[in-house]
Amino acid sequence: MRIDLNADLGESWQRWRSGEDVELLDVVTSANVCCGAYAGDAELMRVTCEAAVERGVAIGAQVGYPDRAGFGRAPWNVPADELAAELLGQVLLLDEIARAAGGRVAYVKPHGALYNTIVHDEVHARAVVAAIRRLVAPVPLLGLPGAVSLDLAAARGIPVVHEGFADRAYTSDGRLVARSEAGAVLDDPQAVAAQAVRLLGEVASICVHSDSPGALQLARAVRSALEGAGAEVASAP
Repeated sequence: MRIDLNADLGESWQRWRSGEDVELLDVVTSANVCCGAYAGDAELMRVTCEAAVERGVAIGAQVGYPDRAGFGRAPWNVPADELAAELLGQVLLLDEIARAAGGRVAYVKPHGALYNTIVHDEVHARAVVAAIRRLVAPVPLLGLPGAVSLDLAAARGIPVVHEGFADRAYTSDGRLVARSEAGAVLDDPQAVAAQAVRLLGEVASICVHSDSPGALQLARAVRSALEGAGAEVASAP
């Protein structure tokens, strides 16, 4: 069984300079690179893409609401056409930087509030799909199983990748527990690794957040557990 392991990267110069992001690139198979809207900048995108290409890690465009104050985790009330244009610009910028580094944007993964909004909000889900469709060569969309965004993408011929989270708690209906609630973020390596193994067969890609406490240790535990369960850990797109 093949499974992708992804992490959100390029969000913080502090994590880059500490070496944490670089070490994560030695563990994961896909890097969701922040496109500068809610964090990061073009130079951080460049060095992240170069490091990803050097390691054979797939590059994904982590698009989000342009909300640097709230790290993209607050809802953004904007018309669909304006959001689509914003997201398209983010993807095109990262793709230009990735191609200069010898890679390319292989998929799109929304971030934070946008990710959770398009699980149920058809207006912003359509905006995400519209942005991908405007690319010269549309790329896969990563998202939560059952999300309206994935249904809309699939209906328009865009490949979709079902994603699970090793380090996030789930509600009884398969949604993510809000970060504002206690226990929403999991930080015990054994529990996180066990959840990743449980997700095998249900999703094609598993995420470990780079800003979770002990992210590198969690990612290593997850990869070890997945391989121990007989999975081939490789990029999904």
